[in-house]
Amino acid sequence: MTTNDAERPPGASSRGQLFIICGLPGSGKTTKAKEVAGRWRGLRLGPDEWLKALGVGLWDAAMRERVEALQWSVAKELLLLGNTVIVEWGTWGRSERDSLRLQARELGAAVHLLYLDVPDEELWRRISERALEDPPIQRSDVEEWRGDFEAPDEQEFGLYDALPPSPVTPAQA
Repeated sequence: MTTNDAERPPGASSRGQLFIICGLPGSGKTTKAKEVAGRWRGLRLGPDEWLKALGVGLWDAAMRERVEALQWSVAKELLLLGNTVIVEWGTWGRSERDSLRLQARELGAAVHLLYLDVPDEELWRRISERALEDPPIQRSDVEEWRGDFEAPDEQEFGLYDALPPSPVTPAQA
């Protein structure tokens, strides 16, 4: 029995799948989440779009926390029903990723971690081009965030399930 099997409840059968997309702003989380949603026929949950739809600024940390909590509530119900869910919250800290993984495993879901590691120069180029944030992100923010971000290591990746074969080819997605 592997560690992953030990985290699953006994008798878990038709399993949902949780994909956690991890990375800094500008790393391509939304693009990757859209690709995963198409290939694995899943629901993509990202707070930025919801905040924008609600007319709330992307920097409103309290509202972001509430939106992510609401999204996680929906995600858990979908996972229980055997669906695929993709969260693109950045998940900067290992403890946050561990919490999502363990909660999803308690529901019988497989959990996959995708880490988008992009050099700071490319992050800055992408952020500058998209100009989504108000107030705008500064170059110094990227450098500061790099120091705050806990990148997953091989040990952490070992706690996740391997990517399953995609039921849809990229051309069909």
